[in-house]
Amino acid sequence: MVKSTPRRTLLKGAAAAGLVTTLPLTTRFAQAQSSSPIKIGFQQHSTGIGAAYGRWYGRTTAAAAKAINDAGGINGRPVEIIAEDDGTDPKRGAEVVEKFANQHGCDIAFGTLFSHVVIGSAPAAGELKIPYFVVSEGHHVASGALNRYTLQPGITDVKSQVQAMAPFVSENLGKKVTMIFPDFAFGHDHRDYFTAAIEAQGGEVLEHIAIPPTETSFTKYFPKIPRETEVVYHVMVGPAVLTFVKEMGEFFGPSRPEIFGFIDSLEAVDMSSPGLEFLEGTYFWEGNPRYAQADQTDFDKAYRLAVGVDTNGASVSDPKDVSTYAHMFGCWETLHIIKSGMEAADYGGPADRQKLIEAIEAMTDMPESAAHPQGPKLFNGKTHQVFGLQYISRVQDGRLERVHTASIEDTLYPDEVDYTSMSF
Repeated sequence: MVKSTPRRTLLKGAAAAGLVTTLPLTTRFAQAQSSSPIKIGFQQHSTGIGAAYGRWYGRTTAAAAKAINDAGGINGRPVEIIAEDDGTDPKRGAEVVEKFANQHGCDIAFGTLFSHVVIGSAPAAGELKIPYFVVSEGHHVASGALNRYTLQPGITDVKSQVQAMAPFVSENLGKKVTMIFPDFAFGHDHRDYFTAAIEAQGGEVLEHIAIPPTETSFTKYFPKIPRETEVVYHVMVGPAVLTFVKEMGEFFGPSRPEIFGFIDSLEAVDMSSPGLEFLEGTYFWEGNPRYAQADQTDFDKAYRLAVGVDTNGASVSDPKDVSTYAHMFGCWETLHIIKSGMEAADYGGPADRQKLIEAIEAMTDMPESAAHPQGPKLFNGKTHQVFGLQYISRVQDGRLERVHTASIEDTLYPDEVDYTSMSF
C-alpha cells in the first residue's frame, strides 16, 4: 500500500508499472491482530541532483512493498510507503525525517542515497529515536560517524567496493591512476579509499580531480590529467553525467588511457546515446549488472519483472527510460530485511523500535534469494554495514558484459565501530 503526500506520489508510478493491487486491505489482512499499516517513511530524491535515482528508487520501493503485501505484509499488517521529497538536500533531509516521526507517525525512515543527505539527516533520526535505513553506499555508517539508529543493511559501501576493485585495476589496466570524482562526501570516500587500495597493490594516484556535483561542463578539468596516466578512474553523479562522459571522449579522441569507471557516471543513461562510442572496451564497476547476463538467475528474472525492467535494464514501457539498476536493488533488499527484522522482533509499533534494531544487528548471512536478487550478503551488526559481491563489466558491442566478480571476502575490512555497545 502506498500513500501519497503533497510532495510526491508513489502510487501513480506504481500503477503505471502495474504494481498496485486493488484488492481491499480488509480482505488481504483479515487475519492480522491489527490491520493498521506499518508506515515506512521513504526519504526520496524526487528533485535535485539525485532525481534520476529517486525516481527509480521509488519504483523499486513500490514494487517491494507490493511484493511484501501480496505475501501477507509484515506480521499480518500491510506496509504503507509515505514518500517525501528531500530535494537531495541535507537540511531538507533532516526536516523530512522529523516529519516522518512527528507528523506522519511513521514506524521507520528509509531510502536515502546521497551521502551528504544521509550525514545531514542521521542526527535527527538519532534524536527522534526513529530507525533510519539508508541505501547510500557511503562509508559514513561503518566509519562510526553516525548513530545506532542508522543502518545500511541492503547495499555495500564505497570502502568495500574500491578495495575489491583495486586488484583488478592494478593487474589488468595499470598502476598510474588519475581519479575524477564529485566534490562531496561520496566522492571523498572514493578519493581516500581507492587511493589507499591502489597503493596497497603497488600503484599510485597521480592526480585527484574533484568536481562540484552541480557542474554542467567538464572540458576544463581534463587537461589536469597527467600525460603519464595509465588509467583514468571516474565516478560522477547528477544530471550532467552524460555530458561528462561525452566530453571525456572528445578530449581523448582515438588515443586514450585505460578507463575504469563506476557506473554512477552512466546510471540512467542509455549506452547507445550518441557520443558514447568511445566507451567500447572500457570497464565499469556495477553493483548489479544492468544487462541480464548469460547466467541470469531466476531471482534476477523475478526481480526485473516485479520492478518493470527489461533485460537491457530499461523500463519495459520505454526502452529509452534506463534504470539505476546498479543501486536500486538496495531498496528492494532493505525492505525485505526490515520485514525479516520486524518479524524476528515481533514488532508491534514504535515502542518496539529498539527490539527491531537489535534483531537486525543479530543478522549475519543473507543467502541469494528472491529477497536478495543481487547476490548473497554478510551483515556486520557491529558496524551496521552489509558486505556483498561486486561486479566489473566491460563495454562490448555497446553492452555491459560482466568480466569479473569480486567475492564477499574481497570486500571485508576491520571494524571501525561497535554500534551495539552504544546506548539507545
